[in-house]
Parts: sequence; structure tokens; C-alpha cells
Amino acid sequence: MGKKVAVLIKDKDRQYEGLRSSLGLLLEDHAVSMFVLNHEVDMTEEYEDNMGFIDEMGGARYSNVLANVEKYGFQQVKLEELCGRLLENDVIIPF
Repeated sequence: MGKKVAVLIKDKDRQYEGLRSSLGLLLEDHAVSMFVLNHEVDMTEEYEDNMGFIDEMGGARYSNVLANVEKYGFQQVKLEELCGRLLENDVIIPF
């Protein structure tokens, strides 16, 4: 197993780039946690398909936005918990 990697997606305009990076890291056998923060994702068919690949490959998807949790199956994370979760990772990639 590779490194534990957190992908932080705060910039809504870069949400797809963060998702694709998460997938690439999973393909390279890293453990990936993707965090979508402070915005609801723009759900397109392509984005939904790629999120499914993250799930199939054992990646984790978190969000502090309740709409992402309720509509798209993200696990909820509160900002107070975020620091602790980030400290568990070897690498943090911000978008």
C-alpha cells in the first residue's frame, strides 16, 4: 500500500480536477480520502460516474456540506474534526 493521501477540494471550479486526482492516486495504490468543503458539488453524469469509481476502489468521500451527504452519499465531516483527520495522512493535496 502506498501513502495515505487527503485531497481537499475547497475551490468549486476545481472540483473535477480534485476528483480525477483522487482517482489517479487510487490507481497508484494510495489510500485516498477526498474532502469537498464549503460547497455543494455540481453533479454531472461524468462526475457521478467517477465518484462511483472512488467508492469501488476503496476511496473515502467526505463533506462538511449537508446537501452532499444527503444527496450524493458523502460521509459527513465537521470542520472541528477535519484537523484530526488530516493529521492521519502522509500527504495533503489542496484544490
